[in-house]
Amino acid sequence: MLTDVDGVLVGQWTNGEARTGCTVVVLPEGSIASGEVRGGAPATREFALLSPENLIQFVDAIVLSGGSAFGLAAADGVANALADDGRGHRTRHGSVPIVVGMSLYDLGVGDPTARPTAENGRQAYVGAQPGPFEVGVVGAGTGATTDKWSGEALGIGGLGTATVRSGALVVSALIAVNAFGRLDDGTSTSDPGPPVRPAVSENTTIGVIVTNAIADKTSCYLMAQSGHDGMARALRPAHTLADGDALVASATQQVEADGLHLRLLAQDAVTLAIRSLAAA
Repeated sequence: MLTDVDGVLVGQWTNGEARTGCTVVVLPEGSIASGEVRGGAPATREFALLSPENLIQFVDAIVLSGGSAFGLAAADGVANALADDGRGHRTRHGSVPIVVGMSLYDLGVGDPTARPTAENGRQAYVGAQPGPFEVGVVGAGTGATTDKWSGEALGIGGLGTATVRSGALVVSALIAVNAFGRLDDGTSTSDPGPPVRPAVSENTTIGVIVTNAIADKTSCYLMAQSGHDGMARALRPAHTLADGDALVASATQQVEADGLHLRLLAQDAVTLAIRSLAAA
């Protein structure tokens, strides 16, 4: 799981009755990150600064949340809590925490008026731990569903995680799967046919890839790209106009690594994280 990477903390807030929640990933200081959106209906915060050509290199935390665009508010609570702890980008007038947010649409499965708030984000941050954490129908995955494409009964989505290793190199992914398509365990080859349900923006698969590798911002961007390739292997289809699929990749700067190797491992970690839900 994501906390297999030294220094990474994960905390969650879950509202099981309203079927929503948020998941906070706190990165070690000095972690570099970038990311990419490939879906057509994203709900994101601070994604522009992740572009390799932009100034900011380091990210303090990443927030995955339900609640659609409303759920991005959870990142405000995390940013304020980080500031209280002295974390953030140093400016002449104080530190500004860099918190990237991604939200998925879960308003149709529970109480659409109950969405993760800034206080809920703070609660998840305060509870973040370095050890094992719960996966499945929890945190940002609480109201996640899949297989809207087929028009059948909704499949269960959720929060999946997986880690791949190569010697001292560790690459791990944490994915909240709320896809328009269905989970693909690698055996599906048939044409799913045209979508039965309308292709509305009520989906989205979002996630985080973290490695202990020494990597610059461009390498993190390329890892995020490869993570999307892994997503496309595990969801059928992925990256539709009805999905806001987005991934952030971060490197904690601990172990030397080859960039092409990192991309391969990132792809595998995302695929395995998503398919862990099919195996559950």
